Amino acid sequence: MFILQLIDTVLSAFLAYDLRRRRQRRDAEPTARASHDGGQATAEYALVLLGAAIVAIALITWATGSGRIGELFDAVFDEIRSRL
Repeated sequence: MFILQLIDTVLSAFLAYDLRRRRQRRDAEPTARASHDGGQATAEYALVLLGAAIVAIALITWATGSGRIGELFDAVFDEIRSRL
């Protein structure tokens, strides 16, 4: 449940940031627009990486909690042994 709340918080923050950025662009004059976008790509990449990390943590938590990782390793080693 914690993971879902964390994902919800991150997505809400991203949407609020995007809405605020769009409003700033709309209200800005063409000459001032460039100064408001400084570091924008870096912030967007950081948000994407944060979202990917949350998804990875959720997947790892699910996989280790359900025993899927152990089953995967067992299947891989069984396949290797059968080919030797």
